[in-house]
Amino acid sequence: MRTSTTSHRFVAALLWTATLASPAIAQDASRNTKLDPLARRESSRGSGWSRVIVRAVDAASLQALHPLLARAGSMSSRELRVINGRTAFLPNAALAELARNPFVASIAIDRPVGSAMERTAATIRADAVRQQFGYDGSGVGVAIIDSGITSWHDDLTGAGGQRVLEFVDLVNGSPSPYDDHGHGTHVAGIVAGNGYDSSGARMGVAPGAHLLVLKVLDSAGVGRVSDVIAALDHVLARKDALNIRVVNLSISAGVYEHYDSDPLTVAVRRVVETGIVVVAAAGNGGRHSDGRTLYGGVTAPGNAPWVLTVGASSHQGTSDRADDSAAAFTARGPAAITRNAKPDLLAPGAGIESLSDPLSALYARRSAYLLGGTVPTSYLPYLNLSGTSMAAPVVAGAVALMIQANPALTPNAVKAILQYTAQPYAGYDALTQGAGFLNARGAVDLARHFAAPLEVPYPASSGWAAQLIWRNQLLRHGRLTPNANAWAADVTWGAARTPRGEHVQWGVSQDESREAWAAKCSDDSCRFVQWGFGKSQNVVWGWTCGGFDCSASWNVGLSGTVTDPTAATVVWGSTVVWGSTEGEGDTVVWGSTEGEGDTVVWGSRCSDPVCEVRWNPDIK
Repeated sequence: MRTSTTSHRFVAALLWTATLASPAIAQDASRNTKLDPLARRESSRGSGWSRVIVRAVDAASLQALHPLLARAGSMSSRELRVINGRTAFLPNAALAELARNPFVASIAIDRPVGSAMERTAATIRADAVRQQFGYDGSGVGVAIIDSGITSWHDDLTGAGGQRVLEFVDLVNGSPSPYDDHGHGTHVAGIVAGNGYDSSGARMGVAPGAHLLVLKVLDSAGVGRVSDVIAALDHVLARKDALNIRVVNLSISAGVYEHYDSDPLTVAVRRVVETGIVVVAAAGNGGRHSDGRTLYGGVTAPGNAPWVLTVGASSHQGTSDRADDSAAAFTARGPAAITRNAKPDLLAPGAGIESLSDPLSALYARRSAYLLGGTVPTSYLPYLNLSGTSMAAPVVAGAVALMIQANPALTPNAVKAILQYTAQPYAGYDALTQGAGFLNARGAVDLARHFAAPLEVPYPASSGWAAQLIWRNQLLRHGRLTPNANAWAADVTWGAARTPRGEHVQWGVSQDESREAWAAKCSDDSCRFVQWGFGKSQNVVWGWTCGGFDCSASWNVGLSGTVTDPTAATVVWGSTVVWGSTEGEGDTVVWGSTEGEGDTVVWGSRCSDPVCEVRWNPDIK
């Protein structure tokens, strides 16, 4: 059988190689815009095989892909309806020719994804929400796309009944729930564990929520982008039956192209457009190997504006917010390639105690971090882990509480409320903490006001950020209102106008006699995100603005101050990090202002979609 398969692939590769008319065509193939950067690299090699995701130009063309891929030599193909695509395993020599087919919109490498590895509820004040309002996420469905689930764990059964309503295995096809890695079980417990084995001490954020669990990571915690997309397909198929309102993605993949073309982020966008909030881990690449802070490490799909991207904070082992800090490992923004500000906010992700699976790899490898409960069990039912993987489900649970309080909330409204009510900390820039640290109590209070603005007074906002990061604009001096057009399902987070050409509005200014707090806001109510550490920092990158529509420009004077009222200055941190290599996904540091005359790459000057690298002329 192996010989037959090899022969089939060899013949297919020869046939496709023969269709390449000339070396000139092969050279042109390496520049094919339908191929993502990784696919272009593999295509230029000409030999070998690659796992790819092929998208059709539209739903009608999708049916043409299967026979097309079969003729190209694909031995396997799975439909990915959410993006009008299919998976394939193809000879690299066939990729460029396939991309020329009029039915094909794009071809991307099916790149790997992995996991982004008591006091938490009190820290974010989720316990106060349960105590005062009785909200526990009941009736809200949360999809956990991860490594599986230990559905028989006491904290997912016990009091309140079974929390796992459905399980789908996209790795091994098992009909019965299991978790051979252990990551998914830990994540699920943070969202919806009821604390049964700890007498409530290690209860999740939304213990009443029910779960749809989709296994996309294997026993080593590794999977493929196509499996995640297939899981999102299933979420859309079951969202109404299970009332799925939140998806948790504690996974990460490298960023190699714009979020408008990456199959993973495109699939997530389709899900968000149906009204489902997608919460993703920012990633754990916040430190260099020598301990220095790194910027630019946010992973996909957290780089996309429609995703609620969560970095990790540390509660320092207490429920007192005063000693909270950003976790050293949490990935900082900006997003690679698109350079939009991320993360959106931080949540506890260091030293999080949640559920264990005694048959999993993590249970064996992390034995020093296992914890007992108060109920006699045959194994240690809890595990202590750290990572933005743990922070994301904390926010997913908080979103479930918000939606229970106000089922009408859209994904944009949820993100806005979470950012507006977050608690910012001095000393952290917006690329580290986003809008601030999660405040679940404040978020639920504001969600309740949105549901009944005439009956529920606007909540007290002491300590709130009272601001939004609308792509790269820091919006302040206003108050969110429930009927603002920014919350519409067809408005992309960060856009200046709605699809109908209206200025995006978020609410009203603090002085309600003034016009609406909108995208045409004046300079005193709308500023650019400060991406550095204060006025003493002399590394600046700014924008030239016509109203709210801004084009990239460069501050060549390095003054650190704003002299032109039409040009707001964006201040970067001392280490500039952008993107990754084409090799193994290593983070690339492009320069530092504090080194020995290092050349600093500031970014690129763009006329979308083509960007030209520019160098700061004052740094030699």
